[in-house]
Amino acid sequence: MPLTTYAEARRWAVAIKEQVLSRAMPPWGAVKGFGNLSPDNAMTQEEIMIIAGWVVGGAPEGNPAALPKPSSVGHSPATSPLFSDALVVQTRAKLVKRIEAAGIKPLESRTISSAKVTARLPGGEVLPLLWLYQFDGASKRTFTFRSPLDLPAGTVVESSNPLKFALQTHQGSDLK
Repeated sequence: MPLTTYAEARRWAVAIKEQVLSRAMPPWGAVKGFGNLSPDNAMTQEEIMIIAGWVVGGAPEGNPAALPKPSSVGHSPATSPLFSDALVVQTRAKLVKRIEAAGIKPLESRTISSAKVTARLPGGEVLPLLWLYQFDGASKRTFTFRSPLDLPAGTVVESSNPLKFALQTHQGSDLK
């Protein structure tokens, strides 16, 4: 369904609100703020409340003069770095060697209702890596970290629910 004009979006206002409140739209699949992901495309709570308020308020049309000017530059998909699977994990694994993790790729084709992936470092510190929520496994998305995480040998990487995933490194990165 196209949502490029007010008339197109207005027809779907209630459905949009429901999808946004359930975090099914926009399709991101991860909980904002859990893990240090880049880009973090999840909507903020404030953005969700703005859309819900717009619908509850009758979905009024805004000022057309405030619309951004159409861009003559086409939208091109962002280039993503090349990754390779450093370690495939079936729910829980203990690292036998250091990994510089650049991201996580869920390897499930099913929808994941909820699964939190964390890393427990040898010193006891727990790092939140990724919280999948209503994640569509068919999307084949890789979640990248803002900066690579140095996970030393002995780190336990685990999911709160059964989940197969790959810790990924930048292709050609040195694993020690």
